[in-house]
Amino acid sequence: MDLPVLRALLDERPLENIFISSRLDTAGLSPAALGCHIWGYFRGDRLVAACHAGANLVLAGDDPAALDAFTDRLGPRRASQAIMGPSSAVAALHERLVSRWGEAWRGARSVRSHQPLLVIDHPPAVPGDRRVEQVGAGRFEPYFDAAVSMYTEEVGASPLDATNSYAAHVRELIGTGRAFGAYDEAAGRFWFKSDIGAVHRGTCQIQGVWVSPELRGRGLAVPAMARVVELARRRYPVVSLYVNDYNTAARAVYDHVGFRQAGELATILY
Repeated sequence: MDLPVLRALLDERPLENIFISSRLDTAGLSPAALGCHIWGYFRGDRLVAACHAGANLVLAGDDPAALDAFTDRLGPRRASQAIMGPSSAVAALHERLVSRWGEAWRGARSVRSHQPLLVIDHPPAVPGDRRVEQVGAGRFEPYFDAAVSMYTEEVGASPLDATNSYAAHVRELIGTGRAFGAYDEAAGRFWFKSDIGAVHRGTCQIQGVWVSPELRGRGLAVPAMARVVELARRRYPVVSLYVNDYNTAARAVYDHVGFRQAGELATILY
């Protein structure tokens, strides 16, 4: 599998596949640079599916025979923390892994079967909150604290470990101008945060949207998120994100900002 062939597959559904596309932009196909392999499945000369086989399994395409092949390749020893990708493909791969290999793949911590993929390619429908700004390096510590709170609430586990990899990740987001937040000077903390998790060409994907729990329900999220769209669109005209279908409050926020649905993803966390 060469890079142009993989690019052609990913470009069939660019919003769904932005994570893999962004990784290719940074590292190409080299496993040494990527830190993992990307597997491809061909029907004749045509690539019909791919799997980014790293700490997270990220799927592109949903060909049944490809999912069988990926299941065989993954084997009985689970090394990945999640499966992500189009909802139908994620569910089908998980079912195959449980059926074929059993216990190692059975114990999912969280199954998020329906995650609407949303997009906005125009100015937000409401004015943005000017308190939301691009985060500078001088506010790493309070932004990191907010990021840890967001991650722990969303995933159900702390991102902190002996490797300090999460801190390095947050530093990179700030250093590349992809972290946004609203800082309370009196309290010395961020009450809102969000960042850009993946970029490819003129499109970005927002992640890590969080409002401090004690401030929720006060109408702060809509203008804050509108401001994130304004800031992100200065560099990337198309802004996307995905959200759990059961998170009705977040979905209402994105509706008010002006996002529309463009697909459906799923995530299974182990």
